[in-house]
Amino acid sequence: MRLDKRFVVVVGLSLAWAVLVSAAFYWMAKRGPRPRPESAEKEVVVAAKALEMGAVIKAESVKLMRMPQQLVPKGGFNRAEDVLDRPVISPIEPDEPILEARLAARGSGGGVAPLIPPGMRAIAVRVNDFVGVAGFVLPGMRVDVLVTGRPSGHEDTMTTTVLQNITVLSAGQTLQADAKSQSIKAPVVTLLVTPLQAEVLTLADNQGRIQLVLRNSTDHQQAETAGWQVSQLYGQVPKEAPAPRVSRPVPAPAPRPAAPPPAAPPPRVPEAPSDNVLVIRGNQKVVEAVESKTGGVQ
Repeated sequence: MRLDKRFVVVVGLSLAWAVLVSAAFYWMAKRGPRPRPESAEKEVVVAAKALEMGAVIKAESVKLMRMPQQLVPKGGFNRAEDVLDRPVISPIEPDEPILEARLAARGSGGGVAPLIPPGMRAIAVRVNDFVGVAGFVLPGMRVDVLVTGRPSGHEDTMTTTVLQNITVLSAGQTLQADAKSQSIKAPVVTLLVTPLQAEVLTLADNQGRIQLVLRNSTDHQQAETAGWQVSQLYGQVPKEAPAPRVSRPVPAPAPRPAAPPPAAPPPRVPEAPSDNVLVIRGNQKVVEAVESKTGGVQ
């Protein structure tokens, strides 16, 4: 059987092309994708359990976790020894990296003490279910402090605002609000104040009855109030209240008396006329007075 040359050429080229394509695919499959370089990892100290505000970190409270270096937050730790015995000032969730900003200095104590900024003070106010907002207060809220009592020298009882826009540090034993933001029934509320405000609040607690008034945490405006007395509740004017001002025309100033004219000088007594004699001596002329018969100079 005799083959056609044209057929042999077509078959040969097809085979050659198939071999070439197969070799190219084999070479590409053998080479494969280049493996990506593994990103550098770093050990970070994370919370092993939920850490509440005011808690002191212990060895069982933390663990080490590896994570890519580019994901390590700023202020993190890579050694557990650096965070042990330090109080927590902001809640930390499980597996969350522990940051320097969430911790207080070692030795500052637990509870409320680490939450007090330098220069500020924490003072506890005793309240009950019927005074203030004890059943609705939560840590982090802001309140005004009112005092009711009888000022010295006054016969009437009055209520006045002594402090405004005061931060609540804790309510009872609770240092933070729960996830549901439920109200806390607390007989004692701890407030964050300045040293001067602590003195005012202590004096108000000793002199009268304190009541807390809840305010919006975004409202920082200071209200100007004059207080309120019992007599004013019944439409009476308190005895201690100053008399209302009545606008009266300002009287014109009285004219000042004119200064008396200066006294006239006494009249000058004219001198008596005198008799003068012109005496000529050579080329000189001299005027000389001549005595009168009475002996005076004329």
